[in-house]
Amino acid sequence: MKTDKTSKLNILINQLDLNEHIEQFENFFARESSLFIEGDQELHFRYIKALDKIEFKAPPKTANFGTIKAHLKKRGVLNFEQIFEIIKVVRYFRYFKNREIDGIIGDWMNKFIIDDKFLEIEEYFLEDGRFNETLDETLFGLSARIKEYKNEMSGSLKRLMSSSKLSGYLVDTQIHFVNDEECLLVRGGFNHVLRGAVIARSSGGFFYVSPDSILKAKEKIRYIEQERETIFYSYAKSFSAKLAELQSFIGFIDKEFARFDNYQARVLFAKSKNLQLIKSKNDSKIILSNFIHPALHKAKPINVDFSKNILMITGVNAGGKTMLLKSILASAFMAKYIIPMGLNESKSHIGSFKNVLAIIDDPQNVKNDISTFAGRMQEFSHIFTYKSALVGVDEIELGTDSDEAAALFKVMLEELVQKNQKIIVTTHHKRLAALMADRDDVELMAALYNEELRVPTYEFMQGIIGKSYAFETASRYGISNKIVSEAKNVYGDNSEKLNLLIERGSQLERELKQKHKKVDEKLEELKQKELYLKEQKEKLFAELQEQKNALKRSYEVAINEAKKAAREGDSASIHRAMNKANKKLPEASKEPKPEHINFKIGDSVKYHSKKGTIISMKSKKEATIEVEGMRIRVKTSHLKPTQIIKANPTTNVKVNVEKRAGLKCDLHGMRADEAIEVLDKFISDALIAGWDEIIIYHGIGTGKLSFAVKNFLIAHPSVKKFDDAPQYLGGYGAKIVTL
Repeated sequence: MKTDKTSKLNILINQLDLNEHIEQFENFFARESSLFIEGDQELHFRYIKALDKIEFKAPPKTANFGTIKAHLKKRGVLNFEQIFEIIKVVRYFRYFKNREIDGIIGDWMNKFIIDDKFLEIEEYFLEDGRFNETLDETLFGLSARIKEYKNEMSGSLKRLMSSSKLSGYLVDTQIHFVNDEECLLVRGGFNHVLRGAVIARSSGGFFYVSPDSILKAKEKIRYIEQERETIFYSYAKSFSAKLAELQSFIGFIDKEFARFDNYQARVLFAKSKNLQLIKSKNDSKIILSNFIHPALHKAKPINVDFSKNILMITGVNAGGKTMLLKSILASAFMAKYIIPMGLNESKSHIGSFKNVLAIIDDPQNVKNDISTFAGRMQEFSHIFTYKSALVGVDEIELGTDSDEAAALFKVMLEELVQKNQKIIVTTHHKRLAALMADRDDVELMAALYNEELRVPTYEFMQGIIGKSYAFETASRYGISNKIVSEAKNVYGDNSEKLNLLIERGSQLERELKQKHKKVDEKLEELKQKELYLKEQKEKLFAELQEQKNALKRSYEVAINEAKKAAREGDSASIHRAMNKANKKLPEASKEPKPEHINFKIGDSVKYHSKKGTIISMKSKKEATIEVEGMRIRVKTSHLKPTQIIKANPTTNVKVNVEKRAGLKCDLHGMRADEAIEVLDKFISDALIAGWDEIIIYHGIGTGKLSFAVKNFLIAHPSVKKFDDAPQYLGGYGAKIVTL
């Protein structure tokens, strides 16, 4: 059953052109694993996103612990390779624990309590898995003896090759390896001067001879190797006995490492390809923003809103309809398995589907002895057995009369919707699209065509039925104009007029949507201005209230002082109290009255702290001024003459500089696009604050972030120069930038 499920999954991956993407993704796993993570997907996604914020090294390639756990359960003896597999996992989790990470990853790592018995075993293994023989005196001595015998063998062979007695029999002066034995190639009669064993004969009739001295030395080495193997086995037996006592923990770290492996593979794959991590939501809505199918290179990003039950894609031949269908299915598939993909994460939304099904290929072939249409009927009957599935059907009317098929498939699609299926359909025929267009749960989408260049644009517009442009496509691919013209005559004027009406309707729809877009942008601009003016009005009102309250407090203090003076009785005390009360009055009340100025319409004036222009005057004492888009009626006595430097934009622009603690920008853990956005804002803030030198930390990692930062700094007009930081400030992982 599991094999059948895997086979179906592989077929779907192949149908959606995701083979290469999935293979690249699977290379990031430390051990063989399935694509789906068992358990709570929401919880898994939280851990993946938390891990995505951390810089860490990839785990070592390891084997599954199934065989190892079975041996330990039976109290068997593990070999050193199996023991080292456990040690690799333990060492990796210790590496994470020692980093003392905060959050849910840190809490997870704190669950690993590593027994001291692991340290007793671990110290005997080097980083590459070799046994550390220096910890055992006997093994160290045996290794030294083997090395000594090998040196003797090398010296013996060199002496034989330089011997004058043997030189006449040597065919060459090389040491040959035949059947894992060191040999000399000699001529017949060698036995008079050389004692040894013939290992083999050459094609020229010569003899491969291993000298007795070499054979004896190798025999001694074999005895020593047997002693070493006996010692190694005793260690393996001792280690296995200790590990048998830790079976529950080994089972625990095996399971947790498999889980961690699924997380890290997704995080590191996303970072290596600058992809996004997105999980399917608990609904059936699909909205894609700037989605790029991984099989396409330099492709136009896809933007589609598939919130309804049925999406019908029509339009030009070879215009990308099939790839749009595959892209929607692929996005749902990758979100289901949390496989990184390229899209705008914040503006995209992908629902959850129990099954993703594709009817894309022509089912007709010699082996199954079935027609195209009959094959399609078989595939549709299979789809009816599913519930809550996302189904994609390419060229739905393939293999039969389009008018009959349109009626049949209309009813079938309506029945599938009743079974909670969500369906994407591509078609060249307009009959089915016209039949389905009046349903509220059907979304129409058309592939667009460039009339001037006579080529598809590989762009799509929602809400319209598209023309197939069969005649134009035929001309573009070399069919003569004569044949195309005759075909148009056969097709008929009425049919051609219908196509022209469809295309004209599409053109009007596009123009209308463009106008709507401009109106929406203008409305948004006006809305922002309205919000700004409202904020300014509220701010001025708050300032006015504050000034009124301040005046009120000042006058209350002055009145209290005056009352106190009146209660004093004698004139001297009254004068002293009145002087004291006068000091409590606001300073503005002590200023001499300004000279009367005759203002006129168009004069630039200052009202409090704001500058404006007189636009009308009711009398010499009252005027209406315009201040930052607001019209205010004021007394001329409150105005002062001034000059205003008028800027072209009428919108008041405010720059809020975020105060920072230092002159450094840390981009660790960010992807390239996110890092460049943060860096751009940081440089702008630095320039406004008057800084002329900053430091940027990007790390070394895969080099992609460093490359992106370097290219951005080269292109930035305010960057005079930059260079790698000195070692004590980060070295190659940082840049010193002069602004």
